Amino acid sequence: MKNLEPIMEEHPFFRGLSPEYLQIIVGCASNAVFKDDIYIFQEGEDADNFYLIREGKIALETHAPAQGAITVQTLGKGEVLGWSWLVPPYKWCFNARAIETTRMIALDAKCLRDKCEAEPRLGFELLKQFASVIVSRLQAARMQALDVYGKSA
Repeated sequence: MKNLEPIMEEHPFFRGLSPEYLQIIVGCASNAVFKDDIYIFQEGEDADNFYLIREGKIALETHAPAQGAITVQTLGKGEVLGWSWLVPPYKWCFNARAIETTRMIALDAKCLRDKCEAEPRLGFELLKQFASVIVSRLQAARMQALDVYGKSA
């Protein structure tokens, strides 16, 4: 199996992370491929991974009672999928569906949480990186809610 460290090092999410921490994190990584129209995870399921998107596109979706699935945000190459693994109760907040064949690096959540417990500075560095991801997702959900509920007002 090819060493994922050089690929992860080039991913925008990990740029600037110390080589020491990257070596720790790579031990939790594996390749993942999802064909188009396949759900990677669904809201409420256990958040047991997060993903670095290498190529392809993912739709983050939520369900609106009157409208069905609504795409909150579309993610692509160079982006991160999933932050719910970081915050108890470790359940997904959205659905994620591949909208074309997508290649990613999957990072095992339990493995990473254990490594962060053992190395708190690593946990702090990851939390800083994920803070911007969380804010971006919440802003996208907010804009989608304004669009959906603004039409019915």
